[in-house]
Amino acid sequence: MSGNRYSQLIEKIFFDNYKKGDKQVEFLRTDIEKAAKALKISLPKNLGDVIYSFRFRTELPDRILKLTHEDEEWLIKLAGRSTYCFSLEPKLEIIPNKHLTHSKILDSTPGVINKYSLSDEQALLAILRYNRLVDVFLGITCYSLQNHLRTTVPGLGQVETDEVYIGVDKRGAHFVIPIQAKGGTDKQGKVQIEQDIELSKNKFPGLVCIPVAAQFMQDGKIALFSFEQDKTSIRITSERHYELVNSNDLTNEELEKYQKRK
Repeated sequence: MSGNRYSQLIEKIFFDNYKKGDKQVEFLRTDIEKAAKALKISLPKNLGDVIYSFRFRTELPDRILKLTHEDEEWLIKLAGRSTYCFSLEPKLEIIPNKHLTHSKILDSTPGVINKYSLSDEQALLAILRYNRLVDVFLGITCYSLQNHLRTTVPGLGQVETDEVYIGVDKRGAHFVIPIQAKGGTDKQGKVQIEQDIELSKNKFPGLVCIPVAAQFMQDGKIALFSFEQDKTSIRITSERHYELVNSNDLTNEELEKYQKRK
């Protein structure tokens, strides 16, 4: 079996539980230990990182990917305490559109924040907050309630979202806005958006949920996505790109152009 240690473990776990035609393949956290023993490879110090890697950072092994059609993907989802499930679902690619126009926003990020941010994710969350980009993107007034909210959701187990905002529109209606922030090589994923929706339903049942994903682009711009859930899937409802600039880099001509955008 080819691939690194994580790939070998997840591949064995999948095929030990998979039957031809399955669209749901459940497994337990303890299956990692069983797979390592069977393959005679040493266990990782952090067992959870094996699953986390394939949920949010790394493609599944080719043998698993070959069991999908072009418009499908295998996702690893929470299915309860220490229980997970490979789920075959319609593919949702959350990738910034390189051909989408962007808007320049005057940078209000304190210099001290830029200097001492410890990670791309933390830097991005701070930039969103200080520049009120969630407000700009959604067109409602938003307040950061809590970052790195970790809680338990029935049927899923423990989930975590990067930050939660509460929004208020001109009518006085209230919204809950869970944020997923990614930088570097980390990818936005459908699983995270679904978890944010379930978290919002459970903890803020009376509020309208607008999940948002934020992504640093390679050229330094920031891509923001919003989503909604219909009866069958998660869909992207909006995507906008922003570039933080100094006052000298935003011209009157550009401001006039923005006034004509829809």
